[in-house]
Amino acid sequence: MYVKIKCMTYSKDFRQKVLAYKEKKGLTFDETSEHFDIGVASLYRWSDNLEPCETRQKPATKVDMEALKKDVQEYPDDYQWERAQRLGVGQPAIHYALKRLNITVKKNATTS
Repeated sequence: MYVKIKCMTYSKDFRQKVLAYKEKKGLTFDETSEHFDIGVASLYRWSDNLEPCETRQKPATKVDMEALKKDVQEYPDDYQWERAQRLGVGQPAIHYALKRLNITVKKNATTS
């Protein structure tokens, strides 16, 4: 059975309160983790950088984005699975790469 876990980001003020509580009580990271039911790794990250991450800081690894742009220009009407075969990746990788490039499904102004 596959269960999708919804990722949640803690707010900046909550992070500040947790770290202030830790300092005020003189607790360790482990004790603070148990008290608030938060992972120890999260507390370590918060102590280094309090700001929540809003964007991904990692480039695409599976799909060569320049090759995909060129492929879209050469074959504008192809399906994603056809692009995936040419670029040697799976269809979902093409889907997410097109999303990163803000390329949406072709929309016709007139009906066929």
